[in-house]
Amino acid sequence: MNQHFHRNFPHGFVRMAMVVLMTAAGLGGLGAGAAAAAEPPATAGDGSHIDHIDRIDDRRSTAYVYSAAMNRIIRLGIAQPATATGPRPVLYLLNGAEDGIDGAGRETSWQTKTDIVDFTADKDVTVVTVLDGRYTYYTDWQADDPVLGRNKWTTFLTAELPPLIDAAFDGNGHNAIAGVSMSATSVLSLAEAAPGLYRGVGSFSGCAETSSDPGRRYVQAVVLSGGGNPWNMWGVDGSAGWPDNDPSTPANLAKLRGVDLFVTSGGPAAVAAPSPAGTGLEATVTGCTRELETRLTAAGVPATVRYLPGGEHAWPYWQQAVHQVWPGLAASLSR
Repeated sequence: MNQHFHRNFPHGFVRMAMVVLMTAAGLGGLGAGAAAAAEPPATAGDGSHIDHIDRIDDRRSTAYVYSAAMNRIIRLGIAQPATATGPRPVLYLLNGAEDGIDGAGRETSWQTKTDIVDFTADKDVTVVTVLDGRYTYYTDWQADDPVLGRNKWTTFLTAELPPLIDAAFDGNGHNAIAGVSMSATSVLSLAEAAPGLYRGVGSFSGCAETSSDPGRRYVQAVVLSGGGNPWNMWGVDGSAGWPDNDPSTPANLAKLRGVDLFVTSGGPAAVAAPSPAGTGLEATVTGCTRELETRLTAAGVPATVRYLPGGEHAWPYWQQAVHQVWPGLAASLSR
């Protein structure tokens, strides 16, 4: 199937996309010395449950959650505030295509590549970083994939996981979600799939349109670069699954009304010619961001859209982005 997919791809695009994606920052290391937590496991009616929790220190832990929909354990990085005062909101963070924990057990994520743990130490929020799901777009796939397995991430992140996190980590039902690169598209779709679940959404350096070019080709190249077959995700190219899962269509954007939406990309909002800092992948997603802003305006969906000059498709820029939009995300979690 992948050979068939290659034949239908524009000449040279897959190789170019894979080279761009492989230029991400180096991988970080996992925390060590964790001890099993004493908390009783939380269980949902469908069989999804928290298998166990490893404590890293007073604030950080790794939770292992069994997903009934995917029939496997999903790893999560948890960061709680330094001072716990009772039930609190939850901020869910999704990584880029190559991030999380790789086959050698090395982690590169929000936790290892940004200051998110220290940044939220004095904030009344529990931060949950999903460490699995590389190359999957955090969506429900139509078919199991020989390489990427069974993926039912929409089900996991909208139905299975939130009640388990609330039960185990004293959540109050107020949630926000943010993602970078690949998952900047995913967080929009997840908020649309479960209206009211996520009060705030941060979408950083993404390409929202998944049923038209260049977004469609970008999605397919990402999945292929991870060894997966994008036809297993939403069907063959041109099938209904692609527009159905495109978060930027008018019908889907309408589901974001009432959500506090924060969208960023690196580079100016409009340029006559790309500057050196805006070339490559971030220049592409800036074009996608301008298109998303146009579609949001046409749909009458309010959003805060920021273009950060000099931003690149890398973790230092995304750390800057989350710092800038934090006051808005915090307000959404408190309302």
